[in-house]
Formats: sequence, C-alpha cells, structure tokens
Amino acid sequence: MRLWACAMMMVVGSAMAGSAQVIERFDTGANERWRYIGDNVMGGVSSGSAQIGADGMHLTGTVSTDNNGGFIQVRRDFADGLAADATALVLKVRGNGARYTVFLRTRQAILPWHNYKATFVAGQAWSEVRLELSGFERSAGVLSKQLDPSDVRSVGLAAYGADYEADVWIGELRVE
Repeated sequence: MRLWACAMMMVVGSAMAGSAQVIERFDTGANERWRYIGDNVMGGVSSGSAQIGADGMHLTGTVSTDNNGGFIQVRRDFADGLAADATALVLKVRGNGARYTVFLRTRQAILPWHNYKATFVAGQAWSEVRLELSGFERSAGVLSKQLDPSDVRSVGLAAYGADYEADVWIGELRVE
C-alpha cells in the first residue's frame, strides 16, 4: 500500500511539474524579447531603465504622477499566448519592499490601457510570487470577465500609480 501511494505521488508530482511553462529565464536573447516603456510616451515625467544580467532583469527608476504620468514598465510580447490550461503566473522576484504591478494584455484589448492587472510586493530577499490568473482585474468592460490565458499577447512588469523609487529584480517568469 505504501509503495502504491509513493508511486501515485510521483505520478501526480510529474504531471504537475509538466504543466509549468517557463516564459523567461533571462538568458541569451532576453534583451531582444523585452522592451522598456516609460510614461514619457504619454507626456509623463517618470524615468527609469531595465538591465538584464546574470541575476535576471533589474527595473529601476523614479515614478512620478506629475503631468498625468505614473509608470515605468518592461514588456514582452507573445505570438501564441500562454498555455490554455495555465492557472497562475509565478515570478521569482526581489526588490525594495515596494508594490509592483503585472499587466496582461489580450487579443481583446482595443486601447493601450485595456489590460488585466495584479499587484505584489517585492521584498529584499529572492522569493516566488504566485499570482492566480482568476485574481487579475480587468480594466474595461470590453474585456472578458474571465482571463483566457491563450488570449494573452503580452506581459508587463511595472512600477505604477504612485510617486516612488522603483527597484525590482525578476529572475524567472513562468505559468503553472
């Protein structure tokens, strides 16, 4: 009986591990997959940068809500969406204890601010943050009430919505 239970746990564990989809490990070529966007594209005055190195991607800068601004962001586009059976986005992060936002844009997005969003706090030590896709909030009624992972066309990590100094690392990004 114990042997059977151990075997079943191994099968279930293997099935669960197989459902993870690594989106980014920030290896060779990551600089071409990610782009920095600041609110200056809309007249804002926030400033920042994103650097990719051995530990991952480092987003730093000053977020200012002056002049209707309030964000710095890195974004990656996807041609084929995320795994249709994905239930969560998992990030390996560390930072300065501030709140950061993940934005998911889907095929349904018409305007630049149409997205689904979720927030997290990045503490000083590396940790995994699990954001359930069912917990992402939609920004507009034109978007479906439920987020369909296969419709996701981009993921963005942003320092957003308040005046503060951004300092966040992301070491890995995956869906489960």
